[in-house]
Amino acid sequence: MTTPPDATEVLSLTPVIPVVTIDDAAHAVPLARVLLSSGVNTIEITLRTPAALDAIRAVATEAPEMVVGAGTVLTEADLNAAIEAGAKYALSPGGTPRLMKAARKAAIPFVPGVATSSEIMRGLDLGYTCFKFFPAEQLGGVASIKSIGAPLAAARFCPTGSITATKAPDYLALSNVLCVGGSWIAPSDKIRAGDWAFIEAAAKQAVALKPVA
Repeated sequence: MTTPPDATEVLSLTPVIPVVTIDDAAHAVPLARVLLSSGVNTIEITLRTPAALDAIRAVATEAPEMVVGAGTVLTEADLNAAIEAGAKYALSPGGTPRLMKAARKAAIPFVPGVATSSEIMRGLDLGYTCFKFFPAEQLGGVASIKSIGAPLAAARFCPTGSITATKAPDYLALSNVLCVGGSWIAPSDKIRAGDWAFIEAAAKQAVALKPVA
């Protein structure tokens, strides 16, 4: 089996990856441009709405400087659809053996979600080193990732789930954390309302957060 594309590079693009749910694909490009102007050059668009794939396609086509990822990838079909739409990487809240094996053959990096040491070990066995620790706060947050990091030193994480701008720096201070996923930057209601000023301010604040080198 081949080695899957490494996700380290995309997870190192920005301290906080905006995790967004888009109801109307027409909002995708204006959102991407606001984030880019604020210094954020990647975004995770979750596959939670019928508009998600069209939103990914629009960003990939009309704002190609934005590195667009697909979130909530649950099946091989989701992964293939995301790649076809133009996603540059994909993330999942979990990682079934079938999905992780299929993603090894994909042309884009895939970040499986984990919640336990056993799940991380299974991912490491398949050649993955980057994982989405989800739901981060509900799993014990910073203390859990710090504890896991000692015996599983090869693993690197993008914690996601109920993390706020206030909590993010504590995660980013950990050497095994590459970035965090943040839904606070561009909440769905702000996207629907076109409140780009709110999103711009939140994005600039997030860019100022620096992970440990």
